[in-house]
Amino acid sequence: MLTNYSPEKPVECEVVAPGEVLRVRQEKLSSVLHLVSGRVQLGIREDGQMRHQLGVVEGPFWLDGAAAMLNMPCAVDMVTETRVQLRRQPIEDFMRSVEALPKAAQLLLHDMAVGYRQQTELAVSRLAQDAEARCAQWLLRHAQHDSNGTMSVTLSQRKRMIAAQLGIAPETFSRVLRSLREHGLILGTGNVLKLPQPGALQMVASGS
Repeated sequence: MLTNYSPEKPVECEVVAPGEVLRVRQEKLSSVLHLVSGRVQLGIREDGQMRHQLGVVEGPFWLDGAAAMLNMPCAVDMVTETRVQLRRQPIEDFMRSVEALPKAAQLLLHDMAVGYRQQTELAVSRLAQDAEARCAQWLLRHAQHDSNGTMSVTLSQRKRMIAAQLGIAPETFSRVLRSLREHGLILGTGNVLKLPQPGALQMVASGS
């Protein structure tokens, strides 16, 4: 994502502490961030936490150069993982620097930006799938028929491990199980969960 491209007029560095939000998804850009040093997490934030992580980038790196080139909002949330140094350049200055490049280089950067954006949006759409739907899908995949014909799931792994498989936080997994229990779609509080309404759970799994 424009890792080696540098503006002609460097701006003074900012220092940002770990855990700070640099960009919010769907935020309209007025500047472009160049990560000089340090690490930044990319992903989806929920309830003030980075719940779904797409990856980590290290400087030097243009954090939102692709979005700026395509005149689109930021595709992911960005949070500092370490203390970072970055430069914030007005988007107009950034685009003037790009337009000063040879035409072939501009076309190459544009194609790279389009490809990066498509891959990122696909990854975000998969991560953003409703947590209840993912949990319901998991329960149905692991369900077994009991001797009396009912369905149940045995949680043979720790909830933290199951949550990791689903790509959600353990707190989110517990919250979803609580919600499904309140709606009568699962029964039981131990390691064995009964599924009294598999048809209704299937509707949740399909996002209906």
